[in-house]
Amino acid sequence: MNKRLAVAFTGPSNSGKTTLILKVARKLIYEHKKEVAIIKHDPGDKARFDVEGKDSYKFSDTGAEVIVTSPTRTTYFSHRQKELDEMIRLFDKFDILLVEGLKNLPLPRIAVFRNSLDTDYFPYMDALAIDESIDSDAYDIPKNVSMLDLNDPEDVISWILKNSKEV
Repeated sequence: MNKRLAVAFTGPSNSGKTTLILKVARKLIYEHKKEVAIIKHDPGDKARFDVEGKDSYKFSDTGAEVIVTSPTRTTYFSHRQKELDEMIRLFDKFDILLVEGLKNLPLPRIAVFRNSLDTDYFPYMDALAIDESIDSDAYDIPKNVSMLDLNDPEDVISWILKNSKEV
């Protein structure tokens, strides 16, 4: 079994987390030939997986744990908050797990910012992905934090491959 690695991305809304994760995931899959799994935290409970009236919605609406399978995908609906190890078990095989959000998880964390930095994130980040909209010299960034180029997914991937946690 290959090593399975996990890393988390954190940052405020509209900082570019999802865009960065998409770029990184595509490069890992198509260029690095890795199996990638993604977990997205939805703290506002805004994600909608189906439409009222459809069977999968009706099943999910009962409160049951539901898996919907089709020729092209399998979707898992759960009404319970899962711990990281439970979520990892849902993914049969992957090389790299990318997690968006979930600040409390014990994973190496890349903080993503544009325009300004929020120093509240400093204690929780292992790397900082920013673009030219931020003058990093204007902030007292902890010395142990790696600086990454938000617009260079390959830079982020090389950090992930060196610093991710084995899960």
